[in-house]
This record gives sequence, structure tokens and C-alpha cells, in this order.
Amino acid sequence: MHDILHVEVCQNTDSMLSPTEIEELVAAELNSVDEVTLNKFMMPGSFKFQSLNTHIQSIICSCAQEDKSRIKLRGLTTKIHVYRLNEEEAAIESMNKDGESISAATHWILPSAEFYDLWENLFYEQGVKENLLNFIETAMLYSERKVNPHIISWNKVILLHGPPGTGKTSLCKALAQKVTIRLKNYFNRGELVEINSHSLFSKWFSESGKLVQNLFNEIKNLLQDPKALVCILIDEIESLAHARKACINGTEPSDSIRVVNALLTQLDNMKHYPNVLILTTSNLTEAIDLAFVDRADIKQYISFPNEQAIYKIYSSCIKELMRTGFIELEEIQDLSYLKMLGYEENSETKHSLKLFELCRESRDFSGRILRKIPFLAQALFLPTKHCTLLKFLRAMHLAIQNQKESSID
Repeated sequence: MHDILHVEVCQNTDSMLSPTEIEELVAAELNSVDEVTLNKFMMPGSFKFQSLNTHIQSIICSCAQEDKSRIKLRGLTTKIHVYRLNEEEAAIESMNKDGESISAATHWILPSAEFYDLWENLFYEQGVKENLLNFIETAMLYSERKVNPHIISWNKVILLHGPPGTGKTSLCKALAQKVTIRLKNYFNRGELVEINSHSLFSKWFSESGKLVQNLFNEIKNLLQDPKALVCILIDEIESLAHARKACINGTEPSDSIRVVNALLTQLDNMKHYPNVLILTTSNLTEAIDLAFVDRADIKQYISFPNEQAIYKIYSSCIKELMRTGFIELEEIQDLSYLKMLGYEENSETKHSLKLFELCRESRDFSGRILRKIPFLAQALFLPTKHCTLLKFLRAMHLAIQNQKESSID
């Protein structure tokens, strides 16, 4: 089976060329080279064809072989996805209850400029992101071909669960953006609706059945357009479990349980639409309502990053600080290259190996904390605004030790 090379082409918003013309230019550009860099944005100025330099914001290539940094084009099946970013900010969907405005949901049109490059800057164990993409593409293909759901069951529901700070919500948003780009042949845009469950299940909990119903009626209006892929994001889905448990224990009004059931019923109704995807997260695995767990097709545990993922996170942070002039420019080797050399130290690899040591020191840090370490290194342990990579790595070591000492159990 041949690998598929996905080539995602971000077209300038003011470009007058058609997607077909852009696709032809990109195909010609690829035909002029033997291999391409993977998972790294190619920017204007680097293309052989001048029209691409004028009309393109970026191109990025990716395939299932996540451990590779470059790949030969010979024998590959290439899929080119041309898209433009929507520059509008997110809209807040509000509802009124007793004269008070409730923030019920946040709504983005996809692909959104807000989520540009988010997917590429999320790092997990190998296969996690690719498996999620494959699931969604398969679900949409089943819907398109009208596979009988009474024979083969799929609800188009994804549950990401794991400790706080591992990037589950960001991954949901990035996934919605990525799928919108990849499925351009099926849908001309995406709609991401993030439900604010904290507002819906607040002081009006026992009366919020109508709020839930009204919100999903609005979502169903979006679903009437078959060319729109509607992604519904529910963060911290375990709030449903807590609500239902409180009802059973008698600590909430008895009719509150109707709200939980109403939401589950709405989710069940959603699966009949071919253009919907439901993305959910949970920080408390043991607290997730079993009635919901049964509805999830994929239950993906998102753990703290392993050493390989930490290396990618730290590398991306350092390269950004090099780009913005805080650190002197110096090559940071890919982990695959260090592995190929047997992690042997020489003048070319010594700083990259030092960085890998810092990754071992950073095990059990969440992704959220890992991305703060470079900032803390700069703020607490570097007196200058410009330094060498070696000095910055030393400052990162101190910041890591400081984080461990100051952490609250």
C-alpha cells in the first residue's frame, strides 16, 4: 500500500486564482523536486514558480510516517488540499434567561486564522493524531456512501480524556480545522461550535432544558447546509456525570436529570446528520457518565508528553525564540538524526543532546507547563535579552528545577 502525501496549501485571501489553478501550480512545483520536507511550513520565496510566491501563504506536507523529516516523492499518491483562512473572530452565541444574558456557545467559521498552525504545534505519542484523522475521514466516507447504521454502528463521537494541561481542547479545535481542510471535496467550510456547559449547567440547571433545546435547534439550522461540516465541542463532559450523580443522590432538583437526558438525546439525534462531528474532552476519566461513554466511537487517552514529544515541544519553542532574536541562530537536530548517530556527541550534536537531557528532566510535566519553561528561563534566569543556545539551555535547566521545587501536590 502506497503512502498518501497530503499537501495542504494555504492560499492568500486576496488571491484571484481559482483553487484548480493553485493546485496545478503546486503539482508542477512538486514535479520539479525529488523529495519534500514533512511537517514544516514552506513559505513564499522558496518556490520555483513565482506565481506560488505571490498567491500562497504557506504549504505543508504530511503523511502517516510521522517519524520522518523528509520523504521521496517517487511512488507516493499525492492529495493537494487548497484552502483560505477565515479572518473573522469567533462569535459568542448568547441566550436570555430571566433578563440575564448567558454565554451558551462560541462559534468559529473554519478554516480559521485563529487555529492556523495549531495542529502542527501539538505533539503526542506517535499515531495519536493520525488515528483521529483516519477515524473522522472513515466516518464521513460511511455517511457519504449511506452505510446502514443499523448494521454497522458509528456515532461520529470522539472522547479525549486524560489529566489537565495535556492539550485535549486544543487538539479538538485543531482536529476540526484539519478535517475541514482535508475534506474540502465534501464540504466548502467548517463550523465549530464550542458549547459552554458551565453556563448551561449553572444556577438555572433545573430549568435549563429549554436552553439546551434552543441551543441545539440553532446547531440544527447550521446542519441544514449539507456543504457545511459542523463540529460540536463539549469540554469537560464529566460535568454531565456529576449532574446526573447529584440528581440520583437527591442534592439537585429531581427534574434536573431531564436536562442531562435531554442533552444525551440531542447528541443521539445529531448522529443522523451526515455532516456533523462531536468532539468531547474529560479531565476525570472515572467520572464520565457511562451513558455517554457508550456513545463514543473513539476513546483516546491523552497522557503527559513522552521524551520524544517533549523534545519536539522544546525544539519548537527554541526555534521561535531564535526567529524573534532572543537566541542566536544555531541548528537543532531532529531526534531521528540523533538516533541514527547513536546519540553520539560531537560539535554538531552536543547542544541537541543537552536539550534531550532536559527532556528527561521534564518527564511528568504537562504540555501546558512545558511551554512555560522557556518563558520562565528567560524571565528568571537570563539577565540579557539575547544569548547563545548553550546559555539558554542552562537557564532552562534552572527553570525546570524551579518548577519541580515550586509545584503543588
